[in-house]
Amino acid sequence: MSSSNEAPRQLIVLGDSGVHGWGDREEGGWCQRLRMRWMNLPAAPVVYPLGVRGDGLERVASRWRSEWSCRGELRRQTPGGLLLSVGLNDTARVGRIDGRPQLEVDAYAFGISQLLGEMKREIQVFVLGLTAVDEHVMPFAGCLWYTNRQIAATEAALAEQCREADVPFLPVHQEMQEEPNWLTWMEPDGIHLNAEGHRWLDQRLDQWAPLRQWAGLALHNTSTPISM
Repeated sequence: MSSSNEAPRQLIVLGDSGVHGWGDREEGGWCQRLRMRWMNLPAAPVVYPLGVRGDGLERVASRWRSEWSCRGELRRQTPGGLLLSVGLNDTARVGRIDGRPQLEVDAYAFGISQLLGEMKREIQVFVLGLTAVDEHVMPFAGCLWYTNRQIAATEAALAEQCREADVPFLPVHQEMQEEPNWLTWMEPDGIHLNAEGHRWLDQRLDQWAPLRQWAGLALHNTSTPISM
């Protein structure tokens, strides 16, 4: 364990209901799984899951600095890392399947570019891609239409802005759909992952080299296939 005068590093995880863990009734979501796993490793950073259901880019941009700055466990200490997972809610079209998305891709790209620039000046940033949706059960909540085409375009813009900012990015959308049974990982609402989906995403994060290296954890190859 860390000595009494050595503060543990901290990882802030900001985002929406995915970070919150909605849909995982077994272990509380991929972020909670990460928190619990690292808690059992004496040298691993402390994880703060700060997901809010319904949040999009604008809401996260408005709250990130206050969320980040108040998590220091010792005087004048601030967290060392921030994992960002936001954008899925920005892709939703309101009222009709061909309506305008909450944020057009260009507006999302501009906003995420600004946000990454601000964050990088303060903290080490990591970014998670966007999960797929089951389009057959849309609309969500009777009025929000999510499509994988819009999500793919938004994740592509996110990936490009991460490259421009030299921020580690973990793609999710296409990789998830390449799994043969990915639709069984969805909640009935079509947008939230169930326990199996959260487990899959947690396994990808567990093997993500940039995050493990920052956390001071050795790379390993112990991931096991998800039981179907």
